[in-house]
Amino acid sequence: MILQPLAPVDGALPGPVLTEIAALYATNHAFFELSGDFPDPNRITVEQVAEALAGELAHDSAEVLLARSAGRLVGLAATLARAPAADDPDPWIGLLLIDATAHREGHGRAVSTLVEDRFRAAGRTGVRIAVLDNNPEALAFWQSQGYLPLRRAKDREMGRDCTVLRKPLEAP
Repeated sequence: MILQPLAPVDGALPGPVLTEIAALYATNHAFFELSGDFPDPNRITVEQVAEALAGELAHDSAEVLLARSAGRLVGLAATLARAPAADDPDPWIGLLLIDATAHREGHGRAVSTLVEDRFRAAGRTGVRIAVLDNNPEALAFWQSQGYLPLRRAKDREMGRDCTVLRKPLEAP
């Protein structure tokens, strides 16, 4: 599996890549029903995904990473190298989205490990994620990856109840 940073060209995302990402988002209607990120989780459009990605990339330390296995887009991770809060030293995983038709095949574990490896290589000592409280499967996944709950909070975007988790990143 490889991670490729999503690179807008002249401020826009390439059409074929955007279409591919929109298809990935569309497989995850169950997650988007929980998150409320899209008006109709069963009809996610390319335009809505473009807007969502632009929002992710609007943060100065943000990166969207595309995960490919055998050339196929199987996942996406949105990260922040610097947290919005000045007193938070850790980078964040803002979103990990795996093609729902390939859930439980190890892609989520592989992508999260690659993201952690990138942060570790940059000298970071931990990574955080906020998991929506209405998504117990995601909470179980992240805890199985070694993330430990830190606190309950409201997410910055929509004020949803979530649990903030952290994983220490030891040097290799």
